[in-house]
Amino acid sequence: MKEHFPVLGIKEFQYDLAADDALLYHEIHGERFIEKPHKHDFFVFLLFETGSGTHSIDFLDHEVRNHQMHLLFPDQVHRWELGADTSAYQLMISRSVFESFANSLMFSFAHYRNHPVIHLNPEVFQKLLYEFKAIQHELNAKPVLWDIVNLRSRIIAGLVNHEAEIKFNDLTVYKAKPGLFKFLSLIDLHFKEEKSVTFYADKLNITANYLNILCKRHFNASASQLIQNRVILEAKRLLHASEKSVKEIAFELGFYDLAYFSRFFKAQTGTSPRQFRE
Repeated sequence: MKEHFPVLGIKEFQYDLAADDALLYHEIHGERFIEKPHKHDFFVFLLFETGSGTHSIDFLDHEVRNHQMHLLFPDQVHRWELGADTSAYQLMISRSVFESFANSLMFSFAHYRNHPVIHLNPEVFQKLLYEFKAIQHELNAKPVLWDIVNLRSRIIAGLVNHEAEIKFNDLTVYKAKPGLFKFLSLIDLHFKEEKSVTFYADKLNITANYLNILCKRHFNASASQLIQNRVILEAKRLLHASEKSVKEIAFELGFYDLAYFSRFFKAQTGTSPRQFRE
């Protein structure tokens, strides 16, 4: 089905037809605009040396500043308006390659979704820039030593993970309470079919009441609200990035009553699905 905003594959950015499409390196210098949001089917590390403007990821605007790392996961909707002072470096990594070293990012997509922008101190920025430039050098070599490229990509992921763990207190919770880590990962896997707290509590071998206590204590939200938040995010993506009818979207998200889905969406967002799409 045709989409309003395209889902761009990594090949769309492959200027050198002889290059491998598993991992690409690009630089951004000067103004850039994405007027209409779109999705990628690959992962992006985006390192800003200098910059200004706005980068919107999953409907949240993030101010672009010097010495930042932006993370963009497959299927996230994004757009940007970057200022003339922008100088940035991108690594575009295919799903298959990213999954091969994703364990270097200790926390899953479910957790980084709340922290897609990481502010870097000068020392960490220089370490990351060195690795980006080293990858650029390796990709320009003939033949490309892919083992080295992948190792350097893992180093980047490890540095990013370390910075995120230092800066975002909620991520450190998962070390002390690994059940919460697993809970959010399970939501990502099952939110379309399973929306009851009891289902997830059973998977974790704890009671629904205890799961709620943990979520309220560490996230200031109930377990049910966390499930609903994931459903709403996916609803917004589908409403913006597809031409599926509201009824089709409701069905895809596990709602068999359109009126109920519309009430649920409005209660969570303050607007109806049709109004949000418009």
